[in-house]
Amino acid sequence: MILEDRLLLWKLQRGDADALRQVYEEYRHDLLGLAVTLCRDKAMAEDAVHDAFVAFVRFTPRLRLRTSLRSYLLSAVANRVRSLNQAGARPVVPATGAAEEPPPEQTVLHTERARLIDQALVQLPDEQREAVILHLQVGMRFREIANSQKVSINTVQSRYRYGLEKLRSLLNGQVMP
Repeated sequence: MILEDRLLLWKLQRGDADALRQVYEEYRHDLLGLAVTLCRDKAMAEDAVHDAFVAFVRFTPRLRLRTSLRSYLLSAVANRVRSLNQAGARPVVPATGAAEEPPPEQTVLHTERARLIDQALVQLPDEQREAVILHLQVGMRFREIANSQKVSINTVQSRYRYGLEKLRSLLNGQVMP
């Protein structure tokens, strides 16, 4: 665990509200981006991030991190989205509302690529989509994903590999770099 994370956790465990604000400000965009990508619905994503933070605050006094704070929170959000999805709350619509629009000359190309990728991601099984997003978009290592999903690293690597193969098949050269 990173020294800065240890210090923040120590402050949080002593009731430092500023430390909680600092954690929220540092990770909220990553957490919300992950949640929106996984559940495909901004309102549900916001609920998942909120729920993950409430649980984080509740368990902070007893929390013993074995990974970075970022990985812990990303895993918490992914787990919350997974729970919401299992409850049948996931709509199958493409994510919208990127944080920043591309330059005008690239808008059409960017929008079409995003639409194609969104459509392909929605068609992946949940486990494969989660492995691909957590590794490629969020930057989590396979071991971190395995720990968060409580499966072996080989299982995560297989899900990732099968997910990429299916994406390639679904996109069939339609998305160019």
